[in-house]
Amino acid sequence: MNAPDAFLRRRRDLMSLAEPDSVLIVPGAREVLRNGDSHFAFRQDSDFLYLTGFDEPEAVLVLVPGREAGEQLLFCREKDPERERWDGPRLGLDAAREQLAVDDAFPIDDLDEILPGLMEGRERIYHAVGRDPTFDRQVIDWRNRLRKQKRNVRAPEDFIGLDHLLHELRLIKSADELKRMRRAAKISADAHARAMRACRPGLTEAELTAELLHEFTRHGCPASYLPIVAGGTNALILHYVKNDRPLPDDGLVLIDAGCEVDGYAADISRTFPVSGRFTPAQRAVHEVVFAAQQAAIDRVRPGNVFDDIHDTACRVLTEGLIELGLLTGSLDENLEQQHYRRFYMHKTGHWLGLDVHDVGDYRIDGQSRQLEKNMVTTVEPALYIGVEDDLPEEFRGIGVRIEDDIRVTDGEPENLTASVPAEAAAIEDWMNVG
Repeated sequence: MNAPDAFLRRRRDLMSLAEPDSVLIVPGAREVLRNGDSHFAFRQDSDFLYLTGFDEPEAVLVLVPGREAGEQLLFCREKDPERERWDGPRLGLDAAREQLAVDDAFPIDDLDEILPGLMEGRERIYHAVGRDPTFDRQVIDWRNRLRKQKRNVRAPEDFIGLDHLLHELRLIKSADELKRMRRAAKISADAHARAMRACRPGLTEAELTAELLHEFTRHGCPASYLPIVAGGTNALILHYVKNDRPLPDDGLVLIDAGCEVDGYAADISRTFPVSGRFTPAQRAVHEVVFAAQQAAIDRVRPGNVFDDIHDTACRVLTEGLIELGLLTGSLDENLEQQHYRRFYMHKTGHWLGLDVHDVGDYRIDGQSRQLEKNMVTTVEPALYIGVEDDLPEEFRGIGVRIEDDIRVTDGEPENLTASVPAEAAAIEDWMNVG
């Protein structure tokens, strides 16, 4: 994980943005029961992880700017040899103070007793309201209890959403964060290249999924989202995750998958022929999408706005759709009427970081946000051509998406995921080596 001073700096930066006389409360994630007495794999809340680097459940961070006895407080589990024998080691209070650079640490079981006192004399509470209704009720109860117990002291009146302040900090990536994102990108790219090389007629979507997950797991990385391995017309289902059908011998397979490193995600899509060779129609569609992606990536530069990426991709896709005979009429008319949406119905990218669809506003005062150095976005144009009778037969059922992770630099965009083949000729060369 990042060094403790990086988390200390983030917490200080966050407190500096808050209104005076505030208390900021950031809970960690809860363990979630899967079924019976088995839990889903624990994944820490991204905001909490960003501010602490602490990856245990049952934890709450409380920031009290200006408090003489300590501004940065962590509530977490105490050491418990009996439970640790079953569930693994816990950091504990003493180590939390030393390793996480917090001013003090308290048992999580004492949160209910201590937190109302930390609100005393504060005017406002910053908290991610609405994300966890159960915790929302606890926060309100602590405030109300303070009012009842100490009628002559000031209790917070205002609840302010924490998301905007914290998520603006998360949007611009540090050198340490980018290091982790590059590693996640490299492992994810290797996994895609491995699946591409392993692919051949007779395999199933499940077998390619196994190739991806094995590559992630051998590096100690979880998947950053449920992989999509969609053969043939399954690629027309944007969030297809069943991944259990035979691959079509003469069709395409669309893979959308990435892993996490210390919580930082990669997100890659590639589409390639199961046989290792594109048909003329498949190649034609793929080349349109690839051209759109390259043009859109070129717009990921400081001073451009986020919408430039999508607008550029839509223009190139529409030109290609007209050339393929899938749209008729002029380019301007098709763009104005958004006729391309029959074949391309989503945006061309999203912020990337601790969340796959990472935090941060896309618009400021109603205007598309200007790109800044060390923002990271995906660029993922696509075409999804249905099986309707009014479409040329050779194109029916073809779905192609190409996605890379792009950092804004001072000049040329940095493609974090460029090491996996994306162009049709490069894909064929890779799949047919040896």
